[in-house]
Amino acid sequence: MKIIPAIDIIEGKCVRLSQGVYQTKKIYNQNPLDVAKNFFDHGIRNLHLVDLDGARSNSIVNYKVIESIASKTDLSIDFGGGLKSKKDVEIAFNSGAKKITVGSIAVKKPKIFQSWLLKYGKNKIILGADVKNKFVHINGWLDKTDREIHEFINYYCSKGVKYVICTDIKKDGMLHGPSFKLYQSILKNSKIKLIGSGGISKINDIDKLSKIGCYGAIIGKSLYEKKISLKDIEKYIITKC
Repeated sequence: MKIIPAIDIIEGKCVRLSQGVYQTKKIYNQNPLDVAKNFFDHGIRNLHLVDLDGARSNSIVNYKVIESIASKTDLSIDFGGGLKSKKDVEIAFNSGAKKITVGSIAVKKPKIFQSWLLKYGKNKIILGADVKNKFVHINGWLDKTDREIHEFINYYCSKGVKYVICTDIKKDGMLHGPSFKLYQSILKNSKIKLIGSGGISKINDIDKLSKIGCYGAIIGKSLYEKKISLKDIEKYIITKC
């Protein structure tokens, strides 16, 4: 079970949103590198880094943050947000990302997404499946699509996708628990390594995600609001991971 903290970036700062609404932005740290170093010091080795400025624009924006964290920590960075072109993907990997998460392009330009999957391999390309009321949302969660979540994931599973990050937008940042039933239904019908995201508020939530078969769990606001402590995560990693 991979425990993967998230750092979301707006204007170079570490922030969190609620349900993907940009107007709910709360700044938790002016320097994401300090946050990343603290994660690493507590035994965490994986990081989900999201460029929220890039997600709602036409290209990657905060790649300097990748460079800073990648060059000054040994965290394995999965990067998402603003990956709309071949150039964006190259910038992300050249800046130090080990994996990238792609959602919007997978919906709008599936041939391009599949070409990236073929070029970089299934271990480096994560499918981002952000869902609200059963339908996939893109462009920083601002736009609803007509792609039903199960169909969307199963389609790309058939194309060779290995990893999927599924975020229930309604749950994200609300600290009311993850979408266990959604993840159970996805895992029942798809042979993927599923990473659950959104709503985690306590260590027991991580346990439950593990028990239903999730490969990993992304945690964000629960850490920043101290609902889960880094010492809790450290103990969990030592005893169960």
